[in-house]
Amino acid sequence: MIRLIAFLALILTLAVPARADDISASGRGVVRIVVIAVVDDEVVGFGHGSGFAVGPNRVVTNAHVVALVQRYPGNVVIGIVPSEGSQAFQGQLVAQDIDKDLALIEFRGERLPPLALYTGSLGEGESVYALGYPGNVDLATAQSANDYITPLTPVRTQGLYSGRRSLMGTEVMLHTASIARGNSGGPLLDRCGRVIGINSAFTRADEGDAAFAFAISGAELQSFLRAAGQGMNAVGGRCTSIEDSLAQDRAAGERAAADAAARTAADAERARQAHETAIDAERERIDLARENYMAIAAFLLVLGGLSLAGAAMLATKGQRRNAIVAGVAGGVLMLAALIVFLLRPTFDAQAVTLPADTTASEPHIAATGPLVCTLIAERSRVTVSKTDDVPLDWQAEGCMNARTQYAQTQSGWQRILVPADEATVSVLDFDPQSGIYVNSRYLLTAPQMAEARRLRSEVELKQCSRNPDAVGQLGAKQSAIRNSLPALPNERLVYRCTGAE
Repeated sequence: MIRLIAFLALILTLAVPARADDISASGRGVVRIVVIAVVDDEVVGFGHGSGFAVGPNRVVTNAHVVALVQRYPGNVVIGIVPSEGSQAFQGQLVAQDIDKDLALIEFRGERLPPLALYTGSLGEGESVYALGYPGNVDLATAQSANDYITPLTPVRTQGLYSGRRSLMGTEVMLHTASIARGNSGGPLLDRCGRVIGINSAFTRADEGDAAFAFAISGAELQSFLRAAGQGMNAVGGRCTSIEDSLAQDRAAGERAAADAAARTAADAERARQAHETAIDAERERIDLARENYMAIAAFLLVLGGLSLAGAAMLATKGQRRNAIVAGVAGGVLMLAALIVFLLRPTFDAQAVTLPADTTASEPHIAATGPLVCTLIAERSRVTVSKTDDVPLDWQAEGCMNARTQYAQTQSGWQRILVPADEATVSVLDFDPQSGIYVNSRYLLTAPQMAEARRLRSEVELKQCSRNPDAVGQLGAKQSAIRNSLPALPNERLVYRCTGAE
């Protein structure tokens, strides 16, 4: 029985979709670099190393990896071999700094996902990862020269960060991730798959000595790229797991809901107290008015009585005409007294309305029209993306930016974007009631992207629509795409949207 339970548990574990691993996602932008020098149809030099994308068509490596370019100018071919795909591409050296041991290569024919640079602090003892193509692995597995230009997943090793040093005037990072010849130019990554350095050298482990590796620091890389006119996305936020990020976001959402509930309760209590105060004030006003009405009625009644008494006295004296006038006046006064008494105001608590200033302290207005969405850093997980403000234009019935139709979900509206020229799927969620916009990004492999694009091709709705059937079909097609994605994204960018000025 125990074995059966263990077997079922294993099956269930295997059935759960895996999360898109951050290091593997960064590996999509890592390349092998092969350098061949040919003079008079004879190969006079061969070298290879690693590199990684800083732009869709540009990669960084060590200058010593492409040293043959200086030795045999005009007679060197640089091959760029991506980690995915089916072919290699020819590159061209566009910038290098021999002192810093950095080089920038441009190529055509393929767009790679650029890696992001981590610009924050790194504590000693933190885990780091090296990606690249160590030559000793190639020597053990390569069967022919074609194996060097066949796309392969880079080799991953893990170690610890051991601080910064200076190596021949260049700032380097000391670490214990295993590297070998061929790793030169490959990235050193943090746990979120962000570049913190470029592997360039290692110490020998002779006579039992421990082996250490050196990576050119991210600061040196930034300086080199800036001088070369090449940009690279930089991220400064600390690395947190997507699980921790989701937990923090849930906690923040729960706090926001609790705050909203507290505000609602406070508004209700304030309104109740204001209502009671208004009732008391209205009761006092009515009581005072009733007393005034009754006093006026009594006064009119006395006057009427006096007039009738005068009429009787005048009648006894034979002044008939004056007696009639006094009697009529007395009757009118008596009638007026009765009318005033009957018209005295009565108190009705149900008729008391709230003052105009007792409405909610923060009245809610659904987000619509032109919006500006600002990242909520504490609710987000950023690994490679820029965090600039996002302009949106939201209209009723799920129309975004006057061209993209969203499908309605239980918590708002959703659209899944599957670009044709980028290996990333974005699940976009927008709740117009709260103004929260979420971009969940999945950094996928080539086969995963091919499947997502196949499913995306079945989505027929390409623009905003008021047809409920078409919007419903969009939701169904998007569910199929969502089910093909890993269980958790690599990034989750949470924005708060407000009206644009």
